[in-house]
Amino acid sequence: MTASLLVTTMQRIRHLTIAACAMLAISACGNGEVNESAVAGGDNAPSAAATEAAKPLFAYDGTAAEPGAPFKMSYRIIGTPIVGSPVTIDLRVESMLGARPITVDYRINDAAAMSLHEAQPARVLVEPAANENFVAQRVTIVPQREGRLYLNVSASFETPEGSASTIMAVPIQVGAGGPELKEHGEVRQDENGEAIRILTGD
Repeated sequence: MTASLLVTTMQRIRHLTIAACAMLAISACGNGEVNESAVAGGDNAPSAAATEAAKPLFAYDGTAAEPGAPFKMSYRIIGTPIVGSPVTIDLRVESMLGARPITVDYRINDAAAMSLHEAQPARVLVEPAANENFVAQRVTIVPQREGRLYLNVSASFETPEGSASTIMAVPIQVGAGGPELKEHGEVRQDENGEAIRILTGD
């Protein structure tokens, strides 16, 4: 009985040893794959900063920047302008003379064509965040008719010599726009059956 028990015990120990070795081998293979992947991507994988730098910059619909002007202004119209519905415009005003408080004014020449939203002030005083030389603003307007409308945006600040400013006209296309063309003359068919327009003296 003792010999039989000893043999059984030895067999169990042998099986456990084999199982343990197999588990170690599988674990080693798994670690090898992970490490190999890490090593392979070590030098070639882009850093977080490089990935961030590779992202496309925010796209604007237009930019106004003149040599020597105190500000560079960019705009982006959000959504499709519709008569009677508020339209939001993203603005970025960058100071070419360093960080300083900026006064931004919004003006509309034709009040029958477009108006500022009731909650939109016509003038705001904004200050760039620390270590930045630009401010981001949102302005909301309400088109009153279709066509090509313009929002005048001016950015300025006071200097000992006076006010320094930059002005930009933001074009806003509402609907098809443009006046309807009035066609003159009379439509007839030529000898080949093609429609032609004959101008008359009327």
